[in-house]
Amino acid sequence: MGIVGSTIKPFKNTAFQQGKDFFDVTEADIAGKWAVFFFYPADFTFVCPTELEDLGEQYETLQGMGVEVYGVSTDTHFSHKAWHDTSDKIGKIKYAFLGDQNHKLTNNFGVLREEAGLADRATFVVDPDGVIQLVEITPEGVGRNAKELVRKIKAAKYWREHPGQVCPAKWEEGGETLAPSLDLVGKL
Repeated sequence: MGIVGSTIKPFKNTAFQQGKDFFDVTEADIAGKWAVFFFYPADFTFVCPTELEDLGEQYETLQGMGVEVYGVSTDTHFSHKAWHDTSDKIGKIKYAFLGDQNHKLTNNFGVLREEAGLADRATFVVDPDGVIQLVEITPEGVGRNAKELVRKIKAAKYWREHPGQVCPAKWEEGGETLAPSLDLVGKL
């Protein structure tokens, strides 16, 4: 089954976000927007806080690009709040954390490790039409890089806004793109 190019499924999860009461998030809340679903195995763990903090450091940049961010684990929204209130790293984070104790969202994205009841370490970028454009899944012991995620989102947005152009490896905003054609075959 192809994940990239598929449409997200309906969901409703309760979120915790710094400075707000608990609130529900559904697919309707991201309609017309770019969104990142940043799955991680569990609260109160080891690699997770380092990459969640790293993503938190890019949150303002992502917000400026019109991208909303959701951290997701199979913990409850209450656990997310407790972790936020007791961890220096997590306490700084301003994006929302979705509780997924019933595993529906994790199953919708196909990243539930059923035997453990935990989410894989996975990132999904969803475009304003609800279509998954980027996916990254790493093993539990390998953390992700938020700066690279920002670069990939910039490339995905550029590609969407400029039909007929593609972003080559290591493309950075403002860099040269390619217009695929027969003239390029065998010359790159």
